[in-house]
Amino acid sequence: MFVTRAISVTNFFIAATALGFQVGVLYPWHKQLDADFEALKTEHLRVLSSIRDRTTIRDRQDVGADKTAVEGGLGIRARLAGAVGWTLGTGPTSVLPSPSAMPLLSAAQIPHPIADLKLPLPAALDAPPTGLGLYLRYGLAGAVCCSFTHAVLTPIDVVKTRIQLAPAEYKVGGLFGGLRRVVAQEGAGALATGLGPTVAGYFMQGAFKFGGYEFLKRRAVDALGQETASKNRTAVYLGSSALAEVTGDLALCPFEAVRIRLVSQPGFARGLWDGLATMARQEGVRGLYSGLGPIVLKQVPYTAATFVVYEHVIEQVYKVVDKATVSGPTTTAINLGSGMVAGVAAAFVSHPADTWLSKVNGQKGQAGEGTLARLVRIARDAGIRGSFTGLPARLVMVGGMTAVQFGIYGDIKKALGASGGVEI
Repeated sequence: MFVTRAISVTNFFIAATALGFQVGVLYPWHKQLDADFEALKTEHLRVLSSIRDRTTIRDRQDVGADKTAVEGGLGIRARLAGAVGWTLGTGPTSVLPSPSAMPLLSAAQIPHPIADLKLPLPAALDAPPTGLGLYLRYGLAGAVCCSFTHAVLTPIDVVKTRIQLAPAEYKVGGLFGGLRRVVAQEGAGALATGLGPTVAGYFMQGAFKFGGYEFLKRRAVDALGQETASKNRTAVYLGSSALAEVTGDLALCPFEAVRIRLVSQPGFARGLWDGLATMARQEGVRGLYSGLGPIVLKQVPYTAATFVVYEHVIEQVYKVVDKATVSGPTTTAINLGSGMVAGVAAAFVSHPADTWLSKVNGQKGQAGEGTLARLVRIARDAGIRGSFTGLPARLVMVGGMTAVQFGIYGDIKKALGASGGVEI
């Protein structure tokens, strides 16, 4: 048991350190590379423009010289022809026609290989991606920010789940008392229980949630038109986020079921894949998705409230602050603050369903009991007060988590060049 816990703690710290290195070192380094690359691109375009201007001037000079040579050549031929004609006594036009009878080519009609050579400037190397590439970047940014934040907050999530499942045992001391109790009874490694399912599940859920939200919002604007979508932007935010979250929940549900079972029943399985196999073998695929109803009831209101509040807070902030002049650190701070407000509001709205989800996945259902009937029974037994058990812990977890999510999401989007999102 000690070795297993030690391995879990080691994995947790390795994952947290790696993600911290990515956020704290690689992202700033990537930003510096972007700045250097932008300067190099600007100089490259300046040199190409200079070459094109010089080529144009030289070609114009060549055209003037060629025209003068043509006119001079025709004059010489005319004088020679006239001299020969008078010598032979046949007149000046007996050998060659007069210069006026020979039409001169205009400068534009004279072929010039250099002048005709087109030197198109290269397309901007940092042109924002579009189509599938753009939404894949959104999805990757969402996957990283969600998996990272949920991984870091795994200890708090462990205590929150324990409080929801056994409120009588954890009613004293709140969040910090729960942390001390878990460490005292099971060791520090118990705080990392469910880390594997958390990272895997929220990586997939974050990709669908953020990438799907941006995609569906774009489609809604295209279908409604910019003006209509702007007048009904709250409805667009709600619909896009809800549909995106349902898709993400389908990917998340099996992993969340295993996580809760690992937390509620220590020793149930050795980890993610063993937990998935054990649940599938004992309860079938239906068991892995037994919490889908509660997870949708929890996540959809949470995500919808998060995006609606975040979008409106951001909108109000940029009415006061000029977005075009905001620095990178200031943008990150705005994303963090807006995410904090959105997270607190969303945590309160979605907490009852979160409590029901913990109870659904924490124990097997009664024989012949369907998911909906089971959910209704649990909600009835919990009551209003019981449904809000563990709210302070979740406010801390979700408020901070959502703030960091939007901060990381904005920075990763910028690093990936995913700046083509629609604003309404």
